Amino acid sequence: MKRLALALIAILLITTVLAACGDDDNATGGTVSSTATAARVHVTFMAGFKPQANLPFVGAYVARDKGFFAEEGLDVDIQHVTTPGDNFPLLAAGTVQFSTADAAELLSHRASDPPVPVVSIALIGQTGQQGFAVLQSSGINSPADWAGKTAGYKGDTVPPDYLAILAANNINRSSITEVRTGFNPSVLSEGQLDIYPVFLSNEPDTLARLGYPTKVFTAADYGAPTLGLTYVATEDYIAQNPDVVSKFVRAALKGIAYADTHRDEAVQIVLGYAPDEDPAHQRFMLGTELDMAKEGAAAQHGIGYQTLDQWQHLYDYLHQYDAVGELADVSKAFIPAAGTSGTPAP
Repeated sequence: MKRLALALIAILLITTVLAACGDDDNATGGTVSSTATAARVHVTFMAGFKPQANLPFVGAYVARDKGFFAEEGLDVDIQHVTTPGDNFPLLAAGTVQFSTADAAELLSHRASDPPVPVVSIALIGQTGQQGFAVLQSSGINSPADWAGKTAGYKGDTVPPDYLAILAANNINRSSITEVRTGFNPSVLSEGQLDIYPVFLSNEPDTLARLGYPTKVFTAADYGAPTLGLTYVATEDYIAQNPDVVSKFVRAALKGIAYADTHRDEAVQIVLGYAPDEDPAHQRFMLGTELDMAKEGAAAQHGIGYQTLDQWQHLYDYLHQYDAVGELADVSKAFIPAAGTSGTPAP
């Protein structure tokens, strides 16, 4: 553990110093440093879903396309999972060095038996990915109107975000009919459900495109300490390769910063990985996730920033609703590295 602690300190110092001393030429894909001509370190980044404009994916796409990884002396192979969750055993086996994970999912894996020692090396989503949508035409104006309605949930159990909204609004759960649903938001437009769990970055836009604008409620709106997507690596890889981890994070965050100021270009880069996706829908995803990435601690410190308070509050919240097992030390789940700039997000 001493070795890991030293590695984490090294990453923090390197990232903080270099983030504060950014190169304007490099930030726009200009001058390539001499490290690009040296022997590059080959690593694999595996996105945790199909190719699309999830912000951590975009950061990696842009960093490779604009040469930010090369500037750091990295040769990054970008892959995508075939089945969600496949990235975790590949990380543990060392086949993949970097990936993405939802923050709650990361804590769940660390608390599993046996634990998967994945670590957040940058927090991108400062609030959670999930919301609960109702049709604008439904007459449902607040969670107080959920009583007597039918609510769907994905997966095997009702999520803590849903329970937190009920608790914050003093809603009797027995007043709502709860049904397990799939991943097709048309069940809302077809009237099979009144309340549908959505991924904020894409499904509200999908429903709007079908002619069904929605109103979306999130647990964060009612004080729940939710968090979203992260970049991850394993404890062993971080301990053995602190410089590579720092370089990957720095380049990926530079990719996100570039995407923020060059959104149309970033969408075109995404389409190079996802040629069959709709550009306008990818633009919606990118904009939504950029907004979420700039909230909370990132508003002051920059995208990617994360703190122990954030992770501890998330763990306590999830544990309250039996959504995660016991964790003795939440501080091991993340590296307190600096954000994109150390200055407030625009």
